[in-house]
Amino acid sequence: MSKYQHLLLLAPAEMRRSPAFERALALAGATGATLHIVIFLHPSSLESGWLAPQEAPQEVREAYVQRHREWLDEQAASARRQGQQVSSEVAWVEHPLQDIILHVREARADLLIKDVQHESALHRAFATPLDWQLLRDCPIPLYLVNRAEQPLPRKVVATVDPFHAEGQIHAVNEQIIAAARTLADECSAELHLLHVFDPSGIYSVERGLGAMPLSAGLSDGVRQSQEDAFELLAERHGIGQHQQHFLVGSAARVIAEFAEREQVDVLVMGTTHRRGLNKLLGSTVEHVLYRVPCGILAIKRKDSAP
Repeated sequence: MSKYQHLLLLAPAEMRRSPAFERALALAGATGATLHIVIFLHPSSLESGWLAPQEAPQEVREAYVQRHREWLDEQAASARRQGQQVSSEVAWVEHPLQDIILHVREARADLLIKDVQHESALHRAFATPLDWQLLRDCPIPLYLVNRAEQPLPRKVVATVDPFHAEGQIHAVNEQIIAAARTLADECSAELHLLHVFDPSGIYSVERGLGAMPLSAGLSDGVRQSQEDAFELLAERHGIGQHQQHFLVGSAARVIAEFAEREQVDVLVMGTTHRRGLNKLLGSTVEHVLYRVPCGILAIKRKDSAP
């Protein structure tokens, strides 16, 4: 029996068969899972000549919702004629994030699927993108689809941190690899393992001098320890040498270059519930999101740091 029983697709308001739309249908077809498709319409998505979307009369909003509902019903009916278990829904919401999270909890889905919504750096400087908010707050695995040149992914890469001081990291690695293996198995895809060692992130505090870079020799020793831990993790999960990738450099840049070079379809990464300054700075998956050409399957974890 497939580990995917219920899929939830957050479809775009533009009424189009987006990459996430096509990937969700293909994944539901391959696994036999039910698929519920939702379009959330927000006042800002209302195309009208009004000075502000909130000023649009009720009948205009109702007609707008109905037009989307008819289009989505047609797409769902077409999928059902192909033998798939697909349902659909269009909802008008005032607070997208809160309503999406509530819907996710009520649907009891195994996976939320959504297109990556690209935002400019300027926009991100003034407002937190919805995708970032979902990465932080979505209670179930979140699959953000960038492009889908083929129906199902062919190369799935689990991005892990095998040598980390944080106590929860071991369990997170296991969750990431399990999620990546599930997706790879369901899609008959290759499973790879990736870790990026970033020397710039290693510091020592000695003799009251504050944070200082480690010496080259000690940095090499840390690198070797991480590489050994990475190989042991791969061996424990039966991932062969040709599917192991231990790289060095800035994590976001190296992951983006690797995904492009190796034609990765899905990166499976862990996310962190952050607070305070850590929340402001964001996480690796947030920085990678707009730089990679592939999709990201985000696995939620709780951050033990305050």
